[in-house]
Amino acid sequence: MPAALPTPIPASPDAAGRRLDQFLAAHLNVSRARVQQLIAEQKVLVDGVVAKPSLKLRGAEQIAILGPAERPPLRAIAEEIPLDIRYEDGDLAVINKPSGMMAHAGAGATDDHRNRGTLVNALLHHFAALSGVGGDLRPGIVHRLDKETSGLIVVAKNDEAHRKLAEQFSRRQVKKTYIALVHGWLKKDSETISTSISRDRVRRTRMTTRNAAGREAVTHYRVERRLDTAFGKFTLLDVKIDTGRTHQIRVHMASLGHPIVGDTLYGAPRELQPKQKHTTQKHAKNAAPGPLSLPRNFLHAAALTLQHPRTGETLALDSKLPGELQEFLAQLERKA
Repeated sequence: MPAALPTPIPASPDAAGRRLDQFLAAHLNVSRARVQQLIAEQKVLVDGVVAKPSLKLRGAEQIAILGPAERPPLRAIAEEIPLDIRYEDGDLAVINKPSGMMAHAGAGATDDHRNRGTLVNALLHHFAALSGVGGDLRPGIVHRLDKETSGLIVVAKNDEAHRKLAEQFSRRQVKKTYIALVHGWLKKDSETISTSISRDRVRRTRMTTRNAAGREAVTHYRVERRLDTAFGKFTLLDVKIDTGRTHQIRVHMASLGHPIVGDTLYGAPRELQPKQKHTTQKHAKNAAPGPLSLPRNFLHAAALTLQHPRTGETLALDSKLPGELQEFLAQLERKA
């Protein structure tokens, strides 16, 4: 980290709207993890006041750094974890991520179990080089998938590829398709949801569509199949997203009253119980079906289309539903 600066760093007008940690990481040419560490140690002042990493700049502040970070920055650790690599060249790789694997550890993670078993840990073992744009805890990570969401995720191997891929995501040029199973039957066969998304002010682990000041989010769905089963009605969906907000598909479907199966954070039950009507009429000659559960969200990133950051060639990859989701569907339909 550079030595403490004798004079404040002025935030230029074009920094308006940027997070403080992003601005300083670019200005000082260091990782965001290192800047966040400085802020956590209360060594960054904005207009004389101890700053928070999420502070949004107005573009006219005076930023002072009181000294170097006392502890070395956290770094992700290479681990020998199997990866399903669907595409790879010198600039990027596309990984089929399993459910239950986090993309990367959080900025506050320590060198313990919270910083183990992530996609980044596996990437560091499998690849000789990854982009450093995301910092020491997020090498190669251009976009994310939730921990319980499976499917395709693109990884950058160098900074140039990372910046060009990030630009494609920012311009909504990357096409992402998901398969989701939701509770109930949606009224429309297809629809576009464009309600904004922000963090829930009460339950901070959740996102919500109830705050008008949220960020724009656009989700398109198309009904693939409607299921009427012993456990109730469900709809299998093909979902495309223009934006990549946190929990976007999950919160948009829950906002319609149709949470994704297995997504207990947004209102789905932990266990599916057979409906009395079905048990009486359709299973009178057989034993009534027992409860059914899915220990993950029924959400899978099934297709990804993008332009190669170096050649401009169109890359289109797809991933079938993983075995546990296929088996869950089969169980529902066997008992339909």
